[in-house]
Amino acid sequence: MFRTTLDISSMEGNMIVNLSMINASDLDDALNIIHMAVNSGLTVSPFLKVLNAGETIGGLMIRKGDIGIATMCSITIDGMLLKAGIMTNPKLGGVVQIKNGTPVRFTDVLKYASTTIDRLEVLMSQDITSVTEMLHTGSGKILANLREVHLSARDDINSILADMMDVGISGIMEVGDPNTRVLDVPVERDHLGVVVIGGTNPMAIMKEQGFDIRTSAMSTLVDINEMSYIADLV
Repeated sequence: MFRTTLDISSMEGNMIVNLSMINASDLDDALNIIHMAVNSGLTVSPFLKVLNAGETIGGLMIRKGDIGIATMCSITIDGMLLKAGIMTNPKLGGVVQIKNGTPVRFTDVLKYASTTIDRLEVLMSQDITSVTEMLHTGSGKILANLREVHLSARDDINSILADMMDVGISGIMEVGDPNTRVLDVPVERDHLGVVVIGGTNPMAIMKEQGFDIRTSAMSTLVDINEMSYIADLV
């Protein structure tokens, strides 16, 4: 969060990315899945970077036979809010039940204070998501994160999130009211909850469909000028 420098007014600076490794032969299918997820609002942004075998990112080298896919991590949103003077408190990662296109509640959660590894990586590995089903029927379970923000920042956060949406960063699922439960999770007094789509939802789709995929959340920082729009790659 503190090292994020992305400025949406100039579209310059660094963003936090999740890195996934897939078999090189699966690249076209993977890009189509990410494109579908972006169009369905199940990603943080339409930006990604494809890395070939031998290239490095964040000190990791893509091995022979693999392709690396870097996508925006939702913590980037926290970094941009921080640069605007709004401190967020990432509270938990979890699985959200969607019914007929409407978020209902968190069904499974892991608090940030409870684990040293990424919450959504853990939950994705447990085969409890149904993102593919949600895409096809409008009902299912997807990955999301919950942050808390002090209620004094309510007007500012709404304005900043609207500006983010204008440039394609549209990973906000729900902004709750002050002192009110959000998706059945309580928030601290004098705070409001902000639910952000998990940046690893496209990877959850690939895992559900049997792809050999290895994901490392919050891997490193990447300049946005190195990223491409998914629509330009499909």
